[in-house]
Amino acid sequence: MTHHVLSGLPLARSTVPRAAHLREVPHVVADALADPRTRVLAVRDGGLLLTDEGRVRWLDPASAGALIAAGDPDAGMPGPTSDAWLLLGEQDDGTRVLALRLPDQHPLTAGGEPADVLVHLSDGPAGPGGWASLRAVGASLDAHDAGLATAAVALDAWHDRHPRCPRCGAPTRVAQAGWSRVCDVDGSEHYPRTDPAVIMAVVDDADRLLLGHAAAWPAGRWSTLAGFVEAGESAEQAVRREVLEETGVLVGDVAYVGSQPWPFPASLMLGFRARATSTHVEVDGVEMADARWFTRDELTAAVDSGEVLLPGGASIARALVEQWWSRPGA
Repeated sequence: MTHHVLSGLPLARSTVPRAAHLREVPHVVADALADPRTRVLAVRDGGLLLTDEGRVRWLDPASAGALIAAGDPDAGMPGPTSDAWLLLGEQDDGTRVLALRLPDQHPLTAGGEPADVLVHLSDGPAGPGGWASLRAVGASLDAHDAGLATAAVALDAWHDRHPRCPRCGAPTRVAQAGWSRVCDVDGSEHYPRTDPAVIMAVVDDADRLLLGHAAAWPAGRWSTLAGFVEAGESAEQAVRREVLEETGVLVGDVAYVGSQPWPFPASLMLGFRARATSTHVEVDGVEMADARWFTRDELTAAVDSGEVLLPGGASIARALVEQWWSRPGA
């Protein structure tokens, strides 16, 4: 099975070094906040503050403080050791880049939620100005902004979900300029987690593409199959298991084609091209409500008629579909 590596995936682009060597430097965030050259990216609810032109609205420390005051006149500027600040990196000219975590408008529920609830959310509006989801605008950002925004959204989600020590339950404090949390009760250190997930363009011997409609999705939305890698499992094993569990289709050859972070809330999407060795489809009826094989002509007609809504442009699923579409027989 031939395959072509995906390049330029929207959320895998980055141009600003992360400057990990600065994270342990004393007062690194305080020094950055005292420097008017510092660039600040505001993040909340998995989204970004944009300009009217649809680009990231970059702030300096003073305007970041004004943004906080505009949202809550009684709120003061968070201290440099607060988990409101994240060091995202340092540009080649020495300019530090921070993220400012603002309170979510839709905070996590106290009672918990399904583990993949954010995976199944719609992309939301992508209009210019104001706040917009990274899912909606990630494909339209340049590499500079996309890389920094993706890191900010991922770290913001991790801090939201891990305020306490998983060993003893005590509250933790932020460390390493936002890249770790420390429990002062048992001394343990905790770092942002990433959950590997596989996502695959499954094709048969007739070069048809298998797409699924998840039970949690709105009507008309179809995408490539995907699922989380289980403990003690390779990515290739996960591809075969997920396809079989969700659709009853057997998979033989599996080839890696690319990856990108998907910080909703904490996935790394590993993309594959997979060759089906059977074609009978029988969905599980739980996660997957429907699945179908599509020829290129069938998918084109379904998209043109509005019967099928393709994945959003920031997703690796969209790249997988477009790669199959543009390379017959590949």
